[in-house]
Amino acid sequence: MPLDPALRDRIITAVADGFSEQIAHTQALMRFPSIRGDEQAIQDFVFREYRERGYAMDRFAMDRAQIEAHPGGARFSPEHSEAPIVVGIHRPREERGRSLILQAHVDVVPPGPADLWTHPPFEPVVEGDWLYGRGGADMKAGHAANLFALDALRSLGLQPAATVTLQSVVEEESTGNGALMTHLRGYRADAVLIPEPEEEMLVRANTGVLWFRVEVRGRPVHVREMGTGANAIDAAYRVIGALRELEARWNADKAGRPHFEGEAHPINLNIGRIEGGDWASSVPAWCRIDCRIAIYPGTSAAQAAREIEAAVQAFARDDAFLSNSPPQVGFHGFFAEGYVLEEGSEAEAVLGRAHAAATGAQLRSFMTAGYLDTRVHALYDRVPALCYGPKSENIHGFDERVSLASLKRITTAMALFVAEWCGTESL
Repeated sequence: MPLDPALRDRIITAVADGFSEQIAHTQALMRFPSIRGDEQAIQDFVFREYRERGYAMDRFAMDRAQIEAHPGGARFSPEHSEAPIVVGIHRPREERGRSLILQAHVDVVPPGPADLWTHPPFEPVVEGDWLYGRGGADMKAGHAANLFALDALRSLGLQPAATVTLQSVVEEESTGNGALMTHLRGYRADAVLIPEPEEEMLVRANTGVLWFRVEVRGRPVHVREMGTGANAIDAAYRVIGALRELEARWNADKAGRPHFEGEAHPINLNIGRIEGGDWASSVPAWCRIDCRIAIYPGTSAAQAAREIEAAVQAFARDDAFLSNSPPQVGFHGFFAEGYVLEEGSEAEAVLGRAHAAATGAQLRSFMTAGYLDTRVHALYDRVPALCYGPKSENIHGFDERVSLASLKRITTAMALFVAEWCGTESL
């Protein structure tokens, strides 16, 4: 049943009244340089913030054996984060409403060269409507919105009339193993909401993602005799060409795929890192390329991995040098399948009403060709998994920023969603 208009208006006012404190909390999160492997301090901060509000707390490590045995789990690497997962649980006096998971990640991508930022990346700055800094949009603004949507209800003397689980995870930018670990830990709810920066829209479909590494060996000689050797870096570029052909074939296969066939280029291969060689005057003996590629929903990660390996092997067989020194392909990060959010759920209807009340506009949906943790809940919990969040610019780039006006609207919609989905009771 839609919210009582009087309660709706009180919640809208409560979010606005607490918004300056919400911005300050977001900035506090942003000051932690929580790149992969360095998330322990921020998770301690999150733990304290949840505990101070009276939530039942759980903090736990990832179980490597459990994760790697799961079809959606990514293999661990030396770079894998060892930071804990932090969960805060609100339990009502009487369970009358529908339960909910509010999830966000604290890990951020590396900032890159600091001199290319207008302001230092981990010193958040507000200019006009924009909050600048690494991770502000992706997704510490959403992380704070999870908490402050509940705080808005609390300021009115209300709390959800159902269990609400706040999940603060890591490894979202690398493997998705953090969200998967909450699933393996046994956390479930009737719906999930993750406020990633999604331009005030709902994600309808999402690609899967694979990370892989190709290692090429060469034949080192002095450069004066380089014609007698084999340059591993040059060979790696030839392998990249073969991978581009695979990317083109997968993009050509978009016909008949709802949410993807209208996109110009839904499958993106990124050569994210290349390293090789030991000496400028020696023909390089080795080269490694780290790659990321998307896959369509319904394609298993294992099947896509086999196709990648086959494409590299087929190319190597016809290459004069690589036929005798085949490249090695390994998978070390994302091994995640995509998903489609089916239309018609009650959770989406409730979010639609909340969005309309907060923004004055109808909720729209779209496809995003990147990884989202909502895949865990959509594929394995099999519940409505709603990814919906504020407007932003330059995520993963320089001068990343999130719109504060949009963030206020999104937080308002989230608070309204919680109140209607879970129901409310007095504190």
